[in-house]
Amino acid sequence: MSSFWDRHLLYSGQRTFPCPPHSGGKMDNTGYCSESFNSLTDDVPPLDRDYGGSYGAGDGSNGVPKLMDLLDEPVPGVGTYEDFNTIDWVREKSKDRDHHREIATKSKESALALMKSISDAFSGWLLMLLVGLMSGALAGGIDISAHWMTDLKEGVCLNGFWFNHEHCCWNSNETTFQERDKCPNWKSWAELIVGTNEGPFAYIMNYLMYVCWALLFSFLAVSLVRAFAPYACGSGIPEIKTILSGFIIRGYLGKWTLIIKTITLVLAVSSGLSLGKEGPLVHVACCCGNILCHLFTKYRRNEAKRREVLSAAAAVGVSVAFGAPIGGVLFSLEEVSYYFPLKTLWRSFFAALVAAFTLRSINPFGNSRLVLFYVEFHSPWHLLELIPFVLLGIFGGIWGAFFIRANIAWCRRRKTTRLGHYPVLEVLVVTAVTALLAFPNSYTCMSTSELISELFNDCGLLDSSQLCNYANVSVTKSSSDALPDRPAGQDVYTAMWQLSLALVFKMLITVVTFGMKVPSGLFIPSMAVGAIAGRLLGVGMEQLAYYHHDWVIFRGWCSPGADCITPGLYAMVGATACLGGVTRMTVSLVVIMFELTGGLEYIVPLMAATMTSKWVADALGREGIYEAHIRLNGYPFLEPKEEFSHKTLAMDVMRPRRSDPPLSVIMQDGMSVEEVESLIAETSYSGFPVVVSHESQRLVGFVQRRDLVISIENARQHQEGVVSASRIFFTEYTPPQPPNSPPPLKLRGIMDLSPFTVTDHTAMDIVVDIFRKLGLRQCLVTHNGRLLGIITKKDILKHMAQMANRDPDSILFN
Repeated sequence: MSSFWDRHLLYSGQRTFPCPPHSGGKMDNTGYCSESFNSLTDDVPPLDRDYGGSYGAGDGSNGVPKLMDLLDEPVPGVGTYEDFNTIDWVREKSKDRDHHREIATKSKESALALMKSISDAFSGWLLMLLVGLMSGALAGGIDISAHWMTDLKEGVCLNGFWFNHEHCCWNSNETTFQERDKCPNWKSWAELIVGTNEGPFAYIMNYLMYVCWALLFSFLAVSLVRAFAPYACGSGIPEIKTILSGFIIRGYLGKWTLIIKTITLVLAVSSGLSLGKEGPLVHVACCCGNILCHLFTKYRRNEAKRREVLSAAAAVGVSVAFGAPIGGVLFSLEEVSYYFPLKTLWRSFFAALVAAFTLRSINPFGNSRLVLFYVEFHSPWHLLELIPFVLLGIFGGIWGAFFIRANIAWCRRRKTTRLGHYPVLEVLVVTAVTALLAFPNSYTCMSTSELISELFNDCGLLDSSQLCNYANVSVTKSSSDALPDRPAGQDVYTAMWQLSLALVFKMLITVVTFGMKVPSGLFIPSMAVGAIAGRLLGVGMEQLAYYHHDWVIFRGWCSPGADCITPGLYAMVGATACLGGVTRMTVSLVVIMFELTGGLEYIVPLMAATMTSKWVADALGREGIYEAHIRLNGYPFLEPKEEFSHKTLAMDVMRPRRSDPPLSVIMQDGMSVEEVESLIAETSYSGFPVVVSHESQRLVGFVQRRDLVISIENARQHQEGVVSASRIFFTEYTPPQPPNSPPPLKLRGIMDLSPFTVTDHTAMDIVVDIFRKLGLRQCLVTHNGRLLGIITKKDILKHMAQMANRDPDSILFN
């Protein structure tokens, strides 16, 4: 039984049709075709057309050259994959097992072979070390650069233009407590141009420079993406999920994509657009993993092993994005990985550790901490506060469902109208609207990460923030540094209005921003929406407890002069709820949030809000944002969370249908090279079943189209006497040939001798479950041992779409 599961472990995909015939290009990040792909040749299949060595040589019986079997002498190129195709998990796992057996056998022969065996075993850990170091270094550079360029929109440092605002004022002796961000070394653009920072003209000058810098940054970002790496746009997580399920997208994780995405991510974040860098950092880390795989033969030549590295790289991406190594491992396990063995878990943990250590060494936040939003709340939460926490969860679920529907509708409009033909203009218009509306409001003018940090903050005696400007009351400082609940001052009410406007602005502008042709993450904008809503609710609860502490809900735990309500905690819970509503993460989200903030004792409120948001969002729509974009782009991804409850049989889904022509098959010993080449030319299938004869239709095996083409081409070049009339055999023994016949071609070595089969009366819910659990690429349908048809992953996806009243032609790839 174990050999059966070994043989059929994770098998995925089928033939793809990347672009319409008239497009002249390949698919871009949104599912559209792009003509600017000549530069993306850095991730080509390992196919060497200049074959060395002889395929068939020497003398055979009857003067016929010796017949070579591909099992004895493998042909270069066999077992590789075309672009927009899916990997054969069975073949890849089998190759890996053969590789291990060969090394284990040779290691007993000599000391050198033993050293090679140890080196092979250690190569995985060395690769994880390199991925962690490279990703951590890139993430640190992105954080520092984005911080500097964000401040560049407001002014410049006279000590050195490469200093951001905070670094510029660190050593200043003239910075006051009330105006800690103002120092003589930092000059706004108005001060540099008109000589003063006061008055309407100075305000207009700062406003104008803010908009101009934002437009410049966004224009550079979209231009670089369009010219050099179309795959560098978007979040990248939907495509990475699809790649990890076995799909091939050449160039998506290549060096050009890595270079351009790293540069344009800094530009996009600095432009002030409502996007984050956390999702794209997962893409950047996976690019690092894919590129470094080429240094190790074991990972370069095996697509299944490479996907184990990419799963670990996804964990590294979250680790460096949030400073959350454990959350990163859980994110890879829960959200992106299709196949996650225990060995990958250990290596992901190690790689995330190395990446976090590297980022901590660089110290991009300048606070000697790894976490992005460190919080230190001074009062514990009360059981009755679970009610507002659950309300925040409900808000997060509703917001998540609304955002997914609105964003998918906008992206579909972008793909089906003329809007999609002008990506540069779209980015510039959205940037201009964002900058014009954001600058007047101090909470939208600042960077989103800075906004979230301020909303999470617990007001103390030293805080000069507008959110902490409460009415002056006599305060007796306690040993715990906790301040009692106080009446809100005028500045707090002003901040509430500004935050309310910022909430509406962020909710609307994020819908049109996510999915544009620039790198764009969704974590930080979603957290900002929830943090604003949570802070508003938290201040409301705080004032309610101050003025009505004798109410039943506050009696017994909230006495006058006590610090009962912490608005920053509500902001943290709201951020978790909204992010959960959009992505539908649960365990990994809670761990990421408490690692991100250091708020370990607030796990229960975070869990309550996360589960509530997931339940509400699932009630309004089953898909998370990444699954919705996978479906929008037509990727062949079989979602493991989606249930199949329809009572249909395999015969209802298989091809050919009653009105279709017969299934194209290859006979095991009765076809010539010319007949097989004609069959290949007339069809576009990815593979062909091999049968005993047309009459019996008894199944022998399955052969891939690419392997067949390469093997015939190689035999014509290297095996003497092979012509169009040569017979092709898939049998174990070649029958005797007439004396003057051309030499035959034995291709049994490229045939899958154990293709997965089901009977025509197998229930489709079982077939779907088999495809999910085993990751099948295709499944052959038989009746009493006779071949009837074939079911591919695309057939499954089209059938599921049809049963759900969706357009089955939306599945573009197979």
